[in-house]
Parts: sequence; C-alpha cells; structure tokens
Amino acid sequence: MKKIWTGALALLFVLVLTACGSSGDDTSGSEEEGSEGSSEIKVGATSVPHAEVLEEAKPLLEEKGITLTIEEYQDYILPNKDLAEGRIDANYFQTIPYLELQEEENDGFDFVNLGGIHIEPIGVYSQKYDNLEDVEEGTTLVMSRSVSTHGRVLSLLEKEGLIKLDENVEKVDATVDDIVENPKNIEFDTGVDAAGLPEVYKREENVLVAINTNYAIEANLSPKEDAIILEGTNSPYVNVVAAQSKDEDNEALNQLVQVLRSEEIQTFIKEEYNGAVVPVSGDAE
Repeated sequence: MKKIWTGALALLFVLVLTACGSSGDDTSGSEEEGSEGSSEIKVGATSVPHAEVLEEAKPLLEEKGITLTIEEYQDYILPNKDLAEGRIDANYFQTIPYLELQEEENDGFDFVNLGGIHIEPIGVYSQKYDNLEDVEEGTTLVMSRSVSTHGRVLSLLEKEGLIKLDENVEKVDATVDDIVENPKNIEFDTGVDAAGLPEVYKREENVLVAINTNYAIEANLSPKEDAIILEGTNSPYVNVVAAQSKDEDNEALNQLVQVLRSEEIQTFIKEEYNGAVVPVSGDAE
C-alpha cells in the first residue's frame, strides 16, 4: 500500500510539472502571436494639426480593428528620437526634407516615409508691415534654426522679389550663404527654435518672422489672413507618416495612412483649417 501511495505521489508531481511547463509554452506562443498580429499602434504627433487629425481618424481605424494611441509632442526633435528607440510605432509631424535631413545627421535613424498626408503652407508675419513694399532696408527676418526650412523660406522670399538665390543651388537646399542679391539688405536670424517663433512675433514689432503653420495656428494666427507672404500649395514640403524601415509593410500603419488619405479625413482637414492645412492626393510622396 505504501509503494502504491508513493508511486501515486510521484506521478502527480510529474503531471504538475508537465502542466506548468505546457502553460508557460502556451503563454509564450500567445504573446508572440499577439505581437505579430497586434492591432494597437502608438503614433507621435505635434499637437496642431497632426494630433487633431489623428483624433478624427481614431473611430475610422477602430472600424478596421485598429486601436490608435496618440503621443503628443511640442517640438521637432523627440518624435524622431522616440521612433528610433521604439517608444512609438510611427510619427506624423515632419516634412520630407526634414525627414531626409534627420536621417543624414543621425546614424541611428533608419526611417521610411509611409506616405504624404497634407501640406502646411509656411508664412511670413509682421506686426509692423502689412505688405512687402513697406519693408524697410535692414529689416531682420527671423526663421527656425532648422536648416531644412531655410531653403523653403528663402525660396518664398525670392518668389516675392525680396532676394535672389544662386541659380546653381537647389531651392530646398538653399541657405543664407546662397543669396546673391539682397536689395533691401534683409538681415537673417536663424537662431530660434520653431516653437518659439510665435513668441518672437508677439515680442518684436519691427521684424519679419517666418512661422510654421502648426505653430501659427496654436498662436491664434490665421495664415490666410495674417501672413504678409504665404507659401503656395505646390510645395515639396509634404507632411508624412514616418516609421522605422523594418515596419514599411506593417499592415496597421499602412491602414493608418489610407485612413488619413480618406475622403472623410480630407474633408475634415479642409473644413477645420480653412486653407491653412491642405490635404494632398495619394500620389504625393
């Protein structure tokens, strides 16, 4: 009887160990499957308009079984840093030239442009001047320290006749050093973060300030009404959804791009921002 009882205990012990081992294996397999087929994505975005557009897209994504978490940023540095480190799955805040420049300047950045969503025409603002003809000689123009925007602003000034750029330089790559004619001797201040440009506009009455549209909107400026110069919509500075290159074929992220390009979201952008933010067609990459 004692041998039978001892044998039964041993058998029970083996069964318990086997069951625990099977449970662990099953859990591991479930986690891997959940990871591969995950329908939850976290996307970084600056508050206006990107995060607002993403909020509008949330219910459309939910219909497709995708849960979207939005991580809001107030600068242009952290969204790419967090993307490179895997804290977010994608970001939606930057133009193609800025994305390319970031990859050139940071060895750890290996990103892919999943698609263009909209354009934010950049504008030049001034409290003192209502038009370019009144701009006095030696006036300072303040623009972002981000080199990727310099060619954009300088091209706008050239189009309006304020300066002339070296014709051998690509417009998107132009810097202040490429100015060959400057009849009004405009001075350039390139030492301000993009987020600080509206504050410069409010504080300095006698300057021109080139402000990115998202920050202009946050500062209650109307690009169409308040800017003395406003970029056209035929611009290479399309705002895109970016992800790590390894996620180029990620189904949920590509569904996000499709939703952001949908008629519902394009209509929202047009009506909500009244021309300050312009949706682009699906072939704008």
